[in-house]
Amino acid sequence: RLQKLKEMFVSKFGSAPKFYARAPGRVNLIGEHIDYCGYAVLPMAIEQDILIAVEPVQTQVVQLANTNSSYLDFSTSVNNIQINKTKPQWHNYFLCGLKGIQEHFGLNNPTGMNCLLDGTIPPSSGLSSSSALVCCAGLVTLRANGKTLSKVELAEICTKSERYIGTEGGGMDQSISFLAEEGTAKLIEFNPLRATDVRLPSGATFVIANSCVEMNKAATSHYNIRVMECRLATKLLSKSKGLDWKKMLRLNDVQMKLGVSLEEMLTIVEEVLHPEPYSTEEICKCLGISLEELHAQILTQNMQDVSTLKLYQRAKHVYSEAARVLEFQKICSEAPANALQLLGELMNQSHISCREMYECSCPELDRLVDICLQFGAIGSRLTGAGWGGCTVSMVPTDKLNTFLKNVKKTYYQTDGQRLAVENNSLFATKPGRGALVFVEA
Repeated sequence: RLQKLKEMFVSKFGSAPKFYARAPGRVNLIGEHIDYCGYAVLPMAIEQDILIAVEPVQTQVVQLANTNSSYLDFSTSVNNIQINKTKPQWHNYFLCGLKGIQEHFGLNNPTGMNCLLDGTIPPSSGLSSSSALVCCAGLVTLRANGKTLSKVELAEICTKSERYIGTEGGGMDQSISFLAEEGTAKLIEFNPLRATDVRLPSGATFVIANSCVEMNKAATSHYNIRVMECRLATKLLSKSKGLDWKKMLRLNDVQMKLGVSLEEMLTIVEEVLHPEPYSTEEICKCLGISLEELHAQILTQNMQDVSTLKLYQRAKHVYSEAARVLEFQKICSEAPANALQLLGELMNQSHISCREMYECSCPELDRLVDICLQFGAIGSRLTGAGWGGCTVSMVPTDKLNTFLKNVKKTYYQTDGQRLAVENNSLFATKPGRGALVFVEA
């Protein structure tokens, strides 16, 4: 693959690349939509990645090209980075990483670059192809400008800089992209960012299956609405408990301030919030503010026309999912005889909560989960933002081949569009290594 990339680079730019950078995609085993609420998640890096060949140049221009001809070439001056939020095209994700590093170091005259990108992560599949691109671009810019940072600092900068494209992500994708190690999943905790090895039990393999429904996180409002619903739930819960609600941003902040368990937070949700949707007027009444204040101080720009919000369901999902993550880690470390059964149950509960409480599934994902369970998966759930993308299933290793054959036949070979992409859509994966730069010897 490297040789091929190098040959394409030479034919494109007329000279050879000086170095390469790679950042992996990820699959989240459990802990969906809770990183931006301040809670730990449990992802692993996958073998699929973004690989970029790079040549620093004297001119202050970045030229981007892609081995996939459906992604158009792009070039821009490094001193005038414009990121278009309305059309999240591939090069804008590269520019996020570039801009993040430039701003961190206050680089006045950053190095220009010729870059050729090759990606093996299926796009819009919930396996973090966009964050891998942001991380890879950050790494490339760092190296080209002769700077160094720790992996944790890089992850934090890339998390912030991906927000230039309008996605209010929480940091899981960037953290695992940099902090991953081969052979182990990671419990990733935030504030401060840290990663702990989670040894997955032997006897099972994780299988990723793409529903073939594309979900572009930056191009939809679903994702940002959920972030905002969680923020509003935080404020209502805080106010009901006499906390300074204006300062509270994440559901985790409420738990920390009250010093209670996740189980107790679930009881508080039952007491304080009602299952019926809230209107913006009711939220204002609860908080004692005007509609103008709500729009100016709390709701983001792309949320101004949303009129009803589900706070009870979102808070319930977040606190129960956060508890499932900790339980998953505990089972992996204690390794009881029935560990696989217990982990599978947690994955199944997670999917039900994503489907019913967070409403981030879709009919195809639900069908795929059912098919995977029918053919021998011990646990199966959507992974990534949802509304399309992939499922992750835990399959007994001795049943893997028949599982793959049956899922292929039942989900992919009954549909022409899915049949065309089935080879990249269904695969077993092991925990892979994190982002790195390598130079040709």
